[in-house]
Amino acid sequence: MDHMIILLLLRFCTYRVIDPVISYICVHVYVWLIHVKNQESNGVVLQGGESFFRGVLANMESVYLSRNPTAKSVLELVGSDEQISYDHFAFRTFGVNGYGIDSMARFFLDFGYTTREELRFPAKKLRALWFAPPGNTISDGGAGVNGPLPRIFISELLVDQMTPQTQEIIRKYTENSGSGNKYAALASALGTLTWEKPLYTEFQQLARESEYAAWTLVNGYAVNHVTISAHQLKSKLRDIKSLNQFIEENGFRLNSEGGILKVSPDGLLLQSSTVADPVNFQFRDGQIESVPCSYIEFAQRLVLPQYSNLPSNEVKEHHRRDGFEVGNADKIFESTSKEQLTRRAA
Repeated sequence: MDHMIILLLLRFCTYRVIDPVISYICVHVYVWLIHVKNQESNGVVLQGGESFFRGVLANMESVYLSRNPTAKSVLELVGSDEQISYDHFAFRTFGVNGYGIDSMARFFLDFGYTTREELRFPAKKLRALWFAPPGNTISDGGAGVNGPLPRIFISELLVDQMTPQTQEIIRKYTENSGSGNKYAALASALGTLTWEKPLYTEFQQLARESEYAAWTLVNGYAVNHVTISAHQLKSKLRDIKSLNQFIEENGFRLNSEGGILKVSPDGLLLQSSTVADPVNFQFRDGQIESVPCSYIEFAQRLVLPQYSNLPSNEVKEHHRRDGFEVGNADKIFESTSKEQLTRRAA
């Protein structure tokens, strides 16, 4: 059986109402391919599974773009004269009942990613891990998901630290999801929740306590954001300040939390993001309400001091500031907040 079979099934399911039989086939063929891939590569490198892996990323991206017109428009706008590389993909999870970071990380680790640093956000009751891509991949100068593989940033809500009411809601949906946590990447690629739709009153309860929790309840394992690697652009837009100005001049609002430009203490990681697109969501009780979906981020990684004398045409990604920064990420999280969405609508 060829990897193309699962890609075709993923595309079929993404654009059509998912029949239970088709969904069942997708899940089991997906699991079988993962098993075969692991037997071939021992879970260390991509090897022959790279085309399949990139296909899954492409489906995740396709679902993301279909739901987020701002991201789609920005990528088309910037990409009209540039070849875009992704800095990272980000996902949100519930840290309970096996639905936390590990549930999504498993897929990337299977394909050669390595675990890097942990970040903690006490005020938001979140923790995160980021994962570095394998180095032995073939991008052939491609763009987007066909270019250099992105870093992966996965966060989780520390559910045990929430109020009993919020914990009860989250536990109810994750516990009733069966083995849905085993298919996090598949759910993201199909654009489906692994649990049933919640009631609007439950969404409101979570939103009062944690906008992150409310977002995850209705978006599940969907891509939270993708990030354009500004320093990989060739025009003046490679400077993130110019890129931000260009984005705003074209009518897109940027997240203003802590200022438009978020800068790490060492001054080497610069980030900004749009405000999330709102989408209409039909809750289980039939009520249709606007909820935040996803957004797009921009990152510029400056050259590390020890490589400052390198000619610009010799600078590679490993010569630049790597990783993430709590202060920056904490403000980027606000891209889906009610305050930012209200400002967007003003």
